[in-house]
Amino acid sequence: MTSFVAACIQMRTGCNPLDNLEICEGFVRDAAAQGAAYVQTPEMTNVLERSRKAQTAASSFEGDDPFLTRLSAVAREFNIWIHIGSLAIRLKDDKLANRGFMLSPQGEVVAHYDKIHMFDVDLPNGESWRESESYTAGAVSPVVDLGIAKVGMAICYDIRQPALFRAQSNAGAQVLTGPAAFTKQTGEAHWHVLQRARAIENGAFVITAAQGGTHEDGRKTYGHSLMVDPWGRVIAELDYDEPGVLLGEIDLSKVDEARQRIPAIANAREFSITSISPNGEIVG
Repeated sequence: MTSFVAACIQMRTGCNPLDNLEICEGFVRDAAAQGAAYVQTPEMTNVLERSRKAQTAASSFEGDDPFLTRLSAVAREFNIWIHIGSLAIRLKDDKLANRGFMLSPQGEVVAHYDKIHMFDVDLPNGESWRESESYTAGAVSPVVDLGIAKVGMAICYDIRQPALFRAQSNAGAQVLTGPAAFTKQTGEAHWHVLQRARAIENGAFVITAAQGGTHEDGRKTYGHSLMVDPWGRVIAELDYDEPGVLLGEIDLSKVDEARQRIPAIANAREFSITSISPNGEIVG
């Protein structure tokens, strides 16, 4: 198989995980009924709470999480791959993992990914985020062979780290991902450029399911779930911030074509950096 139908589920996750699960499952079923072989949900599919205490209280340990149970059953029922962009998962030290999951058509968790790069920023509009205060960062980035494609797993803020996606591409990834809960402000400025840049640099598809709209906890996310082809063209987009399902055809022959036309990966070379002082001396 050189092509398949992919789907992004755009959500507006609230504070009640079971309500969010009903909405998410309904959208995943809609996508599967329309022929999707791979379905991706956004970052923090299960719960979004500004309060660290409330977010922890609303989250489950991995073995008890209802999203994994229910969506695994849906994956089996429709014989599809479900990429849960991420769930807030409780850890034993009372912190959380921002953890993505890849569910096979047999309903098994074949891979998981803990977000590596933490969103610790102070935005010009006064918003302040300290993800590292609540979440334990990961250290391993998986590339998962689905049979239909090799998919790299990443989450949201990771999209600003090009080296991660180049490493995944060097490991064979044909599809790069960044399921997200981008803020409205940063999304308006950078969203499309970042997704397209990662696609162009690596000659790979980029598929990104997003959170969108004004959430129950007051945050505003950008939406605009996207699929970008290896030449940097947007091939599918939900051009708004409302919940919904985005479908697109992923033709993997486009990966080989792009990498032959612009062999950036093949042409990459190792190099070193030298720091030079104003008087021309090597520093360090």
